Amino acid sequence: MDAVSGLVALREVVDGPLHEIARRLSRLLSERWPHTALVIFTRECTGRPRKVAGATEMINKVTIGELEALKAAVEPGRPVSTTASIAGAARTVWVVRDPAGTLLVLVPRAARRRLPEPELLAAIFGLVVTSISQQVAQASPDYLAESRAASSERERTIAELAAAHEAALVTILTTLRSSALDDGRARLAAADSASAALLALRSAQKSEQALSEEPAPEAFARLREDIRRMLRHHEAPIEFVAPAGGSLPGEIAYAARAMTRTAVLAFTAQPGLARLRIAWSGDGSGLVVDVRDQGSGELDAEGLRRGLQGRARTLGATVDIDAAPGWGSRVTISLPLAPPAESSGETRLTNLNRREREVLTLLAQGKRNKAIAAELGVTESTVKFHVTGVLQKLEVSSRGEAAALALSAGLK
Repeated sequence: MDAVSGLVALREVVDGPLHEIARRLSRLLSERWPHTALVIFTRECTGRPRKVAGATEMINKVTIGELEALKAAVEPGRPVSTTASIAGAARTVWVVRDPAGTLLVLVPRAARRRLPEPELLAAIFGLVVTSISQQVAQASPDYLAESRAASSERERTIAELAAAHEAALVTILTTLRSSALDDGRARLAAADSASAALLALRSAQKSEQALSEEPAPEAFARLREDIRRMLRHHEAPIEFVAPAGGSLPGEIAYAARAMTRTAVLAFTAQPGLARLRIAWSGDGSGLVVDVRDQGSGELDAEGLRRGLQGRARTLGATVDIDAAPGWGSRVTISLPLAPPAESSGETRLTNLNRREREVLTLLAQGKRNKAIAAELGVTESTVKFHVTGVLQKLEVSSRGEAAALALSAGLK
């Protein structure tokens, strides 16, 4: 692959839906770094901290604990070839830990020990990590919808597995502790094993939950640093009021920061801004973002509402904007922590990638393939391919059904 085609291929990796980035990166790396499985592990993506591609029987068994252990054993910025426990077995792996903390794990074909061109692999992965960070920080509606769906499913799975395993282990312990059983030594050994397994299960559950949540004060502290960098040349004093405590689902924390930054930029665009107050508060069921000023009251309310409505609609949030000329302006955003009740159509929409959602949006407007192709700048055959994918993912048999489902789910 020459330099130009390599850059084009790299752009395709970073320019696409975040939840599919592992598959795109795997295709890019397959020629120079042949592998059977690829894992990206990042705490930034609370919905899917593991992004995987390759052999299904292997990647489905990769655990957070294995990745955390591997991450702790590798020095940032120094790609290595090593042996580690991955997917329940000792394997040769190529590992890159980016200075930002994101981990790349490749399982090479034929257990090749030598890692080819480690500096080039680290450079490519560094650009991918930057793209991931930017997409997460922007918290687009597509990202929030996919992350919320993934977080909800992950939470349900963790709870179900933990409840089932805990019940089984408690039953074993109760039986083994029964005075009616003989052979005390065997019972003691079994009881110790079951107790250790129960503690490990509870520890794993807490670790998984920690990945999907962010303490509210820490989320606000990150916002405060963002705002200070954004407004370092602005003269108006800024007051920050942090939340008292509690935890936020990852997608809520990212959305709240992104929406607060959007509001702050709108406020600072007004002439004569005298003072700005930024506050977060919550009661365990929701987070309230409150931004107000002492200014001219000339806030572009409609422009700000358009900038916020995509994320708000995705998360079931409400946005109130009040601007009084000569008195000042105020924006209040109420974000529920629990996912809004979703129809089956809304759930299926989260399976679509960005291009498929664009095609579905135009399809819902009644446009035919030729018009969609012209608007998106692609060929009609490409549009046909995407329409087929949309129908399959939405589990419908016609364009009309797909359009109706999109409209009922509020796709704009």
